[in-house]
Amino acid sequence: MFPKMNPRRKAISTVLTTMIILVASVVLGTGVVLYGTSLFQTGAKQESISTQGVKIWVNATDANGIGWGAAAVRNSGDKLVSVDHIIVRGTDVPYSNWYVDKSATRVTTTNFQAQFNHTGTYTSGMMKNSTDSGVATTSVTTSAGCDNTTTGALKIDEDEKGSNIMLCLTQASGPVSLNPGDKMVVYFRVPNGILSSVDSGTTTGVSIFAGKTGSPQTVTVGNP
Repeated sequence: MFPKMNPRRKAISTVLTTMIILVASVVLGTGVVLYGTSLFQTGAKQESISTQGVKIWVNATDANGIGWGAAAVRNSGDKLVSVDHIIVRGTDVPYSNWYVDKSATRVTTTNFQAQFNHTGTYTSGMMKNSTDSGVATTSVTTSAGCDNTTTGALKIDEDEKGSNIMLCLTQASGPVSLNPGDKMVVYFRVPNGILSSVDSGTTTGVSIFAGKTGSPQTVTVGNP
């Protein structure tokens, strides 16, 4: 016959077993909480952009249909994004047709919320600088790194003869990156053949995307 276990030893063994189970449960529970927190933190970060003031213009008297557009874009998420597509009527606008200013000094609240000016076009179809469109003021000619001597830029004074700083939009060569909270203003030339003079006053689709985030908008085509 097996010897009977001492009742005291049995009680100690039971207590130890219970403690082991409790410790294991706490460790397992902590692991689940940490894992769940990690998933929550990862899932909380998202890519998001918001656009406003989207404009499209076409010269109603020009048979070539010289078209331009403008928009304000903000990274409204909490991850770095790269604005990589501007689409008009299903056609991608090439990066070389984008003119962008994302300087926090120049993309002020006033400029970001502006109605956006069409300053006319040169015979080449390029949009005119404000300095060449009859609205030049002190704020146009001296504007935080963008003056009359700056090359490779489109200079737009959004408040025409006002005191707000002028935008200095430089030609893009690829996607435009924005950190969370960053803003940009972009002017873009619509590829030839997408719009024509008869489109003035009609509506058209414009989409601005950063990867998979973004959405199409319906915009009325203006006549500058």
